[in-house]
Formats: sequence, C-alpha cells, structure tokens
Amino acid sequence: MNLLPTRFNPSSSQSLPFYETSVSAGFPSPALDYAERALDLNEHLIPNPVTTFFMKASSDSLKESGILTDDLLIVDRSLKPQSGDVIVAVIAGEFCLRRFEKYGNNITLRADTNYAEPFFLSSDDSVQVWGVVTAAIHTL
Repeated sequence: MNLLPTRFNPSSSQSLPFYETSVSAGFPSPALDYAERALDLNEHLIPNPVTTFFMKASSDSLKESGILTDDLLIVDRSLKPQSGDVIVAVIAGEFCLRRFEKYGNNITLRADTNYAEPFFLSSDDSVQVWGVVTAAIHTL
C-alpha cells in the first residue's frame, strides 16, 4: 500500500463562509444568499493538530466502510485504537489500512468482506499502529 503521511500545519487554518441552511435538490430560497458565520474545518476535523497527519488511501480494501481509493484520510496518532476503529498500521514494513477488532487479548486487522483475509495478530508479529483514522474525505 502506498501511503505517504503529510503533517498537519495549524498555521494554514483558513475560515470559509458557512451557510447554516441545508441544501435541497430543488430551487434555493432567494432569502438564503448570505453566510451565517465563518467555518474552519480544522476545528471540526482535527481536534489534536500536533498528533494529526494526512494520508491517501491507495486501495478499496475498506470500500464497504466508505473509504475509497484516493480518499484523503485524517489520522490521529494520539488515539488508542478501539474495537471497530479504522487504523493505519505498518505490517512487515508496509502500510496497511484495516479495521481494528479486539476480543479479549486477541486482535484482528480486517479488510471489508471478500477483499483480503483477516490478519490475526500474535505476539510474534511485528505490527506498529500509526494512528486511528478519524475522517475520510471523498473527492468527486
């Protein structure tokens, strides 16, 4: 998997106009042509800037979970993985994007159904968790 981390730069924060109204598929109301307030996505998507970095997904191994190839992943290294979290791990020297599952002392790293076999961790495995994926941003 070809994932290259990029560090978060808090000095690059930028507030953009935010319309607090939902968007419908019909005709917009002419009364809603003004911004209510500014919105900085960093405030909502990056609660821990010092420990956050970005990566791009390079496969569809978690497609059923909503993560597609080329999605921008926001990864937080300060979070301890909980069962069900999507994580970035290094297994045998390669980056891997998988769902973390823990049952008692047993840990499994899974891709979505029929994509790849689950990886059952043992005490002999060399696995390093790089962080928990907190958001995946799709581009159209």
